[in-house]
Amino acid sequence: MPKVVGIRFHGTGKTYHFDPGSHDLHKGDAVIVETSQGIEFGIVSDDTIELPEEKLAAPLKTILRLADADDLIRYDENTQKEKEAFQICQEKIETRDLDMHLVNVECTFDGRKIIFYFTADGRIDFRELVKDLASVFHTRIELRQIGVRDEARMIGGLGVCGRELCCRSYLTDFVPVSIKMAKAQNLSMNPAKISGACGRLMCCLKYEHAAYEDVTKRMPRRGTVVTTDEGRGTIESVNLLRETVTVRLDKGGDADLLTRPYNELVIGEGRMPKSDRPQPEHQQEKVPVKSEAVADQSEQSNKVEKKSRKRRSGRRRSGRPRKKNPETPSGDAV
Repeated sequence: MPKVVGIRFHGTGKTYHFDPGSHDLHKGDAVIVETSQGIEFGIVSDDTIELPEEKLAAPLKTILRLADADDLIRYDENTQKEKEAFQICQEKIETRDLDMHLVNVECTFDGRKIIFYFTADGRIDFRELVKDLASVFHTRIELRQIGVRDEARMIGGLGVCGRELCCRSYLTDFVPVSIKMAKAQNLSMNPAKISGACGRLMCCLKYEHAAYEDVTKRMPRRGTVVTTDEGRGTIESVNLLRETVTVRLDKGGDADLLTRPYNELVIGEGRMPKSDRPQPEHQQEKVPVKSEAVADQSEQSNKVEKKSRKRRSGRRRSGRPRKKNPETPSGDAV
């Protein structure tokens, strides 16, 4: 298996794999590599490991060298240049009254290109802005429109858990997150509680989704008939984390609630029918009356059906011709 080393650029969470070659690299080392954007300055994020070829994007590019003192000086100069470019671009945007929000600026290590990242609700005509920036920096200018999740990754911040944003620290790709994952975990549907710094659903909803699905398959649902040590009842609520359920016991109209581990219950078949639930005496007396009414209705429907049959048989005896289906031509006819 080929040996690879993980490299990060501009402090983002995404890690790119490179061939270490003959270099002995360790986590935190500064290196110079060649990418599709040109020569770049990167930081080793993962030690050298072996990975199967099917998990790699072929062909792997080789790390050129370890960063020396001159490379570190140039990197600091580019960082200062990015700050100045951000301020100038912001002023140009305000001058031309463009409906766009500048997020970040990146300058390639060789200084041949400056990339401006921005967000906007729709398409923006920034051709004149590119001309303004090119006249100031005298280099290649590129503007890229990104989404709100990429914006959070570039800017960084802290999540509701108090830790650095996952997309900034270690996530390599954004995974699809749906509202069904929040519902499966019995979370509040309040958008403020299930949304991240980007305003979208939190990526961490995906982390434990498989575990919640497994627990949900093993535990009974609300409304399931169960038998406890204190009698029969129906499940009122389910606690997936503690794997317990709250059961409502019906005892002569007086309902009691108790909480038990789900594996201590005897689960019945399906949900408890309304007719099987204990009812007050004044309701139990009405049950036979309801069944007699149903019997009367079925008897009346049978009488109507018999009368309709007699009418049809009377028409046939009166000599009315019955419609015949057209004969299908035989294959032997000429």
